Amino acid sequence: MTEHTGKLILVLGGARSGKSRLAEEMAFARPGGVAYIATAPVWDEEMARRVDIHRHRRPADWVTIEEPEDLAAALDRVPPGTKTVIVDCLTLWLTNLLLKNYREKMTGDQYESMEEGIRAKVAGVCAVVRQKPFQTIMVANEVGCGIVPEAHLGRLFRDIAGRTNQQVAQAADTVLLAVAGYPLTVKGGA
Repeated sequence: MTEHTGKLILVLGGARSGKSRLAEEMAFARPGGVAYIATAPVWDEEMARRVDIHRHRRPADWVTIEEPEDLAAALDRVPPGTKTVIVDCLTLWLTNLLLKNYREKMTGDQYESMEEGIRAKVAGVCAVVRQKPFQTIMVANEVGCGIVPEAHLGRLFRDIAGRTNQQVAQAADTVLLAVAGYPLTVKGGA
């Protein structure tokens, strides 16, 4: 076991803030194998282009694990000898979970139950990370700096994503905020 065993780093940022690139640079800086857990489903041509850009930016020797829903299982599939894992992106993973469970005209109790289930999955993933022989860098969108979404589902998503970011940040050793491609240390140190 090393000082990086079970270490959790959260890299937050807005759209096009450089958060994914910062996570990749952190992985490049450490010796050893890298695994990249991609959570984005490809649902249209634009998303396919975005995924393709990310794929071409990664070195050929990085292992890619595509998993839109079961992050804990994806962490279990990381090959032995891996030193760094990037999860990109936590926010898309939450979107996948939310859309799988969301139904129109849910009651307040149903919303709360759905969010509790999602937060339990997040807690489970954080617990799994702590047991792994590698450091994990999670990338997530900072969703609280924009306007209040007009649609109910948008507000629900923003609220769940914001509370989940707080949950992961509390569990993390280090939290970085990407601003215009530069990291600001919010908690700990990378």
